[in-house]
Amino acid sequence: MCDTTIEHALHSGRQRFVILGMSDAPHPYFMPEAVEAIARGRVFSGGLRHREIVHTLLPQGAEWIDITVPLDDVFEQYRAHEEIVVFASGDPLFFGFANTVMNRLPDAEVVVFPAFNSLQMLAHAMRLPYHDMRIVSLTGRPWHEFDRALIERTPKIGLLTDREHTPATIARRMLDYGYTDYTMSVGTQMGNPKEQKLDTLSLREATEREFGRPNCVILTTNNRNMPYRAPMGLSETDFMPLDGRVKMITKKPFRLVSLSCLDLHHASSFWDVGFCTGSVSIEAKLNFPHLHVAAFEIRPEGAALMQENSRRFGAPGIDCRIGDFLDADVTDLMPPDAVFIGGHGGKLVEIIAKVHRSMTAGGLLVFNSVSEESRALFLAAIEACGMKLLSSMRLMADANNPIDVLQARKQD
Repeated sequence: MCDTTIEHALHSGRQRFVILGMSDAPHPYFMPEAVEAIARGRVFSGGLRHREIVHTLLPQGAEWIDITVPLDDVFEQYRAHEEIVVFASGDPLFFGFANTVMNRLPDAEVVVFPAFNSLQMLAHAMRLPYHDMRIVSLTGRPWHEFDRALIERTPKIGLLTDREHTPATIARRMLDYGYTDYTMSVGTQMGNPKEQKLDTLSLREATEREFGRPNCVILTTNNRNMPYRAPMGLSETDFMPLDGRVKMITKKPFRLVSLSCLDLHHASSFWDVGFCTGSVSIEAKLNFPHLHVAAFEIRPEGAALMQENSRRFGAPGIDCRIGDFLDADVTDLMPPDAVFIGGHGGKLVEIIAKVHRSMTAGGLLVFNSVSEESRALFLAAIEACGMKLLSSMRLMADANNPIDVLQARKQD
């Protein structure tokens, strides 16, 4: 970082943050400009671990603000100061605190001095080129992006972990869903010359180990068949059926047409109402792994069916909800861009009304009608909601009765 950048930050008239990346080494290296910022500083901030390492570098009378949750309290303390020097792990712009500052205080002046991040140091310890590594942060985040990386058969994945998403829990999730052809490398206390440790082991071995903290993970595979793409059209005979009733599943031809009508390439959130065996949800998740999928089923046995079938096909991350959809609290879910109604229990009109209230403007709704009565109910329900019927396709497979695939859109 050049001196002119720091001088600009000092005289801009805005609140200023000088954010210094550092390793866990007892005596971390700081660039000369960063050392000057420390010497000039009066208010400092960072985690407890950072304070333990750098406290001897701080000028006499320095004030320290601990970075702890909730962050609202931290930023409230920041308001009282014009300039704050912040210590952060690794590269503060790599899933780091600099991003938090810029998001919360977009008008603040931010100067960053990066260090190597933990995944870079782990890759160096492994002598592993990492320019093609896919990075996923599980630190305080859900599994979604990791699940997506697995479904897309990403050959090299770097993971930032936390106390919930440990190497052992990561390995168990991978084994549960059949992603067995990876090797796990775990880096512990990267950058600390005395405590740094590298373990490379199988997923099965990782499930039986506890690792020190902080740690990070790199997953690699030599499988030459990667990247894999899910086949369009999973065979219904491969699913575990409901109570042995093999006909209680959306047949492949109707499933594929329905999915095409949902335009899931452009959707972020998809709801499957009345999922039964989970075939539509699973097919959607495998072919559109970016999707947030929520699946609803009133029958209690649906939970075990979804668990078994999603594991058979390697489709982690489907949010399975058991109970009457009309009573379900959906406020914690992303509003759906696309909804498939696979079962309605005689409450089609009410279900469509709730779907309409929840979905985004322009969202698509698809329903497979097996009778003239259900077709009429669907048309009446979407008319009452002000939705537009886009298409109606009558299909028949083998000796089964014809089915109308009905597609409607919520008006902007």
